[in-house]
Amino acid sequence: MLKSVSSNWLVTIVTIVSAYVLTPFTLHRLGDGGYGTWNLITSITGYLALLVLGVPMASVRFFAEHVADGDDKRLNDAIASCMGLYLILGAIALAGGAALFAFFALSFDVPASIGADARLAFGVTVLWVSLGFAGSLPSGVLAAADDFVARNAVRLAGVVLRFVLTLVILTVWPTLTMLAVIQVACLVFDFQLSWWVARRRHPALRLRLGNFDWQVVRRIFAFSLYVLVLNAGARLSFETDSIVIGKFDRIESIPYFTIANSFVIYLMEFVIAIGAVVMPMATRLKTQQRSPELRQVFLKWSKIAVSLTMLAGIFLIILGPRFIAWWIGPAYEVPSGQVLRILMVSYLVFLPVRGVALPILMGLGKPGLPTIAFLAAGLVNVVLSIALAGPYGIAGVAVGTAIPNVLFAAVVLVQTCRVLEIPVLEYLRYVGPRALIGSLPPLALLLWFRLGLDVRSLGALATAGVAMSALFAAMSVFFVYRNDPYVDLRGRLIALRAGGRA
Repeated sequence: MLKSVSSNWLVTIVTIVSAYVLTPFTLHRLGDGGYGTWNLITSITGYLALLVLGVPMASVRFFAEHVADGDDKRLNDAIASCMGLYLILGAIALAGGAALFAFFALSFDVPASIGADARLAFGVTVLWVSLGFAGSLPSGVLAAADDFVARNAVRLAGVVLRFVLTLVILTVWPTLTMLAVIQVACLVFDFQLSWWVARRRHPALRLRLGNFDWQVVRRIFAFSLYVLVLNAGARLSFETDSIVIGKFDRIESIPYFTIANSFVIYLMEFVIAIGAVVMPMATRLKTQQRSPELRQVFLKWSKIAVSLTMLAGIFLIILGPRFIAWWIGPAYEVPSGQVLRILMVSYLVFLPVRGVALPILMGLGKPGLPTIAFLAAGLVNVVLSIALAGPYGIAGVAVGTAIPNVLFAAVVLVQTCRVLEIPVLEYLRYVGPRALIGSLPPLALLLWFRLGLDVRSLGALATAGVAMSALFAAMSVFFVYRNDPYVDLRGRLIALRAGGRA
């Protein structure tokens, strides 16, 4: 499992590095108005993804069952049925894009200088989202077969391709339309390469629409409707803020929020990389009736998720605004930094649950409560963000996002512990105290860098990050994970040293 999670992390790290270069490049090439409009377009068209009805996550669960049973025929039937569904739903999404286009054109004051470009880019983005339904199938097959290393090799190639195309094309044609075209090109590349890799590694795989089976579709839908509600909640929670800001503030304010939000989104992807492996594993362990191992997976990876969140979180809370000032510009330090701190505090609670507990419930086929909770959290997010956007601007929108995150995490954590028959206090005793105490020395060190040394340059910020990470690692080895029943880092180091001497 560690190998699979590590490959997911590698993709996330490379994606973050790519975004580190591309975000200021794209922002400066398109301008605040253009970049804000692009964020608005992707936020609105993202709702079309709900039309996929949760089939991708549901398909991975059913693919994993057939892989565990070794039933190639049922696996191929499921693949064909999902592809047929994707094509139908993609066509519906294209039609739905027309209604969203009218909403976009009539509801927002897009700068007149980019109006025509924005409308064309909107249409291309609708095409990208619609094709993305079918485009996700090969990746889902690889995930279900536990081929995360192969899947992530393809994803890395896609990240590199997007990076090169964005730099080259936007240098020559800095338009929203070309940015949308790049997304379509990368999607086509990912689909073709992923399916080729899947066939090479699993020769029995076939994609024949003639194997489409309504019986399989009904089974997938029975689970996928829960995933649809879950995705709706996620969309409301994480992809609606740009719409709220564009409507109740200014489109030019959107980049100040999205720059800050990008940090926590990428951190969330880093933690969700654990969940991408945990969910099909939970399905397999349940199928094989290995409940004790599943409890161990839950506790072990929850603590790891807490540690990773603390490591990145305390740096972002203390020095994140200074990095934004260096990275994007001094004007972004205060407004974006305020948003970043508000969001990050809530993510310290939210991310470990989202990354481990939620995928386990989905893998076990227990989606009811978490999907309802996520939808409720998304609705509360929208209401609070609208109410707070007027008097408090983007900081109010951040507060409106943060509060539901914490409430959702509490509900899902309690439910997961109940399903796995683990007392909540036992979970909290194992996961929390040592991780929290172990983070205090790195926190104090960062405060010294910020208040004592007033670090602002990239070199100084990097030095602070390296020093904090080294201290965090030392605390993890000698305190947080010392004599840990699942991850005894100190014991493993001693064993490695002993092996080296031998």
